[in-house]
Amino acid sequence: MAKSKKYSITTTDKAVLKEWYKLLTLGRKLDEKAPNYLKQALGWSYHAPYAGHDGIQLAIGQVFQQKKDHLFPYYRDMLTALSAGLTVEEIILNGISKATDVASGGRHMSNHFAKPEWNIHNVSSATGNHTQHAVGVARGIKTYKDDAVSFSSQGESSTSEGYVYEAINGASREKLPVVFVLQDNRFGIAVPREDQTANLRAADNFRGFRNLHIIHCDGKDIFDSMNAMTEARQHASEQQEPVIVHASVIRMGSHSNSDRHELYRDEKELEEMRRLDPVARFRAQLLRSKKFTENQLEEIDKEVKDLVSKAHKKALKAPDPKPESIYDFVLPEPYKPEKYIAGTHEFTGDKKKFIDALNETLKAEFRHNEHTYLWGQDVAYKEKGGIFNVTKGMQQEFGKERIFNAPIAEDFIVGTANGMSRYDDKIQIVVEGAEFADYFWPAMEQFVEMTHEYWRTNGKFAPNVVIRLASGGYIGGGLYHSQTTEGVMTTFPGIRIVYPSFADDAAGLLRTAMRSKGPTLFLEPKALYNAPIAATPIPDDFEVPFGKARVRREGKHLSIITYGNTVHQSLQAAEKMAEEKGYEIEVLDLRSLAPLDKASVIDTVKKTNRALVVHEDKVKSGFGGELAGIIADEAFMFLDAPVKRVGSTFTPVGFNPILEKAILPNKDKIFDAAMELLEF
Repeated sequence: MAKSKKYSITTTDKAVLKEWYKLLTLGRKLDEKAPNYLKQALGWSYHAPYAGHDGIQLAIGQVFQQKKDHLFPYYRDMLTALSAGLTVEEIILNGISKATDVASGGRHMSNHFAKPEWNIHNVSSATGNHTQHAVGVARGIKTYKDDAVSFSSQGESSTSEGYVYEAINGASREKLPVVFVLQDNRFGIAVPREDQTANLRAADNFRGFRNLHIIHCDGKDIFDSMNAMTEARQHASEQQEPVIVHASVIRMGSHSNSDRHELYRDEKELEEMRRLDPVARFRAQLLRSKKFTENQLEEIDKEVKDLVSKAHKKALKAPDPKPESIYDFVLPEPYKPEKYIAGTHEFTGDKKKFIDALNETLKAEFRHNEHTYLWGQDVAYKEKGGIFNVTKGMQQEFGKERIFNAPIAEDFIVGTANGMSRYDDKIQIVVEGAEFADYFWPAMEQFVEMTHEYWRTNGKFAPNVVIRLASGGYIGGGLYHSQTTEGVMTTFPGIRIVYPSFADDAAGLLRTAMRSKGPTLFLEPKALYNAPIAATPIPDDFEVPFGKARVRREGKHLSIITYGNTVHQSLQAAEKMAEEKGYEIEVLDLRSLAPLDKASVIDTVKKTNRALVVHEDKVKSGFGGELAGIIADEAFMFLDAPVKRVGSTFTPVGFNPILEKAILPNKDKIFDAAMELLEF
């Protein structure tokens, strides 16, 4: 650990001192002006004043190198953004949510400053969430042997979040060039520091971490802060290891404009905060040093006032976002397959198992794109390749830099994938988000982040990530190894979700996902990995487009609309109905849930006039409800019977095979439901 040494004021160039004073004054002027926009109903409905954090924020921005380093500021980092190079107008445009806001075009909350083209990243409102992304970028920096540094700026209370611990643990294990700046103002909104941690300084919670350099500084003092950040960047770059800068600051105002700090802070404390004002102290230092006269500083003050006034007038004239723009940048255009577009080709040759289709496609795509990476739990150790051996042999062929194990920390796996993909758009990442879909829930916050990155950044960034999850039951797995989660996942815009049921579709959809911009959730029915019924011949270059369903069996009396494991059970039920009852049942395999091939769903209903929706998930709130709603809304006039659904019971999945059979859908349950519809 280290405590930074103060610069001597006499060693600092007058031009630099002038620039620092101008930035400090400019930032403070904006910080004080921001609430007025809300009072005048002009915007800035969320503002977190930074006054008291001035020294460390100035230093972060000054040390950050545009277009080289990567900066993840948090919602209190107004001066950080100014110091890093954002203009006054850009700050105001963000505050009042104009269409020309460089951070998000008015889509993200005010006071979330960014400029993606300079690597100043648009981050979440969830405190500390971006530490994962900063670590992921640092992994990219190290992988490509860049001499850049990744900076994560945040409040000290964010270190109470588990994913911050995971980020720092991962950075120290991998020895990554990332600087975590903890701006410690002793409060998490109204929660005092002693309610957050037993240590007086949050950075001390990490003293036992190896390969981690910790620096303490006075974040109110401009020179101590500048020295600390200069040392931190140099250490992270030269030693290739993470640094924590713990900056002691004060919060002179309330947490935000929706907080009233006088409810939990007395006047004596607030008076002490005013006495410690970093800008006033710096101004006094400049005068005492004889570097500047009162008149010279007043000239700078006047220049700042004019700058803010001009920027204000210009920003007010900027255009507002247009209502119709809400549909822009939900997802980037995916890779468009040029072969086998219809997706109905029948191929000859040896059949390949579902698991081999995945393994061989992964390897083929890793050969196709040298900037492809894969990590997850248990994916690369000796002869093992994941819990089901889907990634077997990959590390041996592509090396430990491209295929590697991650800690048992699902949000770290997904969050750092988001982060590393930021380093360069040519990077494609595949992660096993969890060993089973049931264990993915800790990663949900990072999953949600990933789904709205492209929209939130106004089309500036989308993570090129494929999240693979072994999903579903029928293996006797019980509560934690039998869930299928698409009912939850499909409620989020901004991600593609596929659920193949045959080996050829598994290969084709995986290839398309790995060549597409933006994120894809790839759900794999693990009961089919080695199942003969899912095996098919597969051409070496097979491709399947997103959003295109496939008719697995032609029919005219009733349509079964399904996906995943229940495709095979539906085909079995259809076969039984043909043999025993003479009915011709059409089975439509959706393959892709988002985007959904709505046209094929409507077409099959028009053809048979009866619809049975079948899926493995619970009927209550399952994806089948969405399908039934679409049919009722857009194909009601073609129906000769109500839409019926078959799925799991509204219970957890039991471990005993007797319980599992009673809970999950099967051929007989589908048969009975189909007969009810046909007899309606």
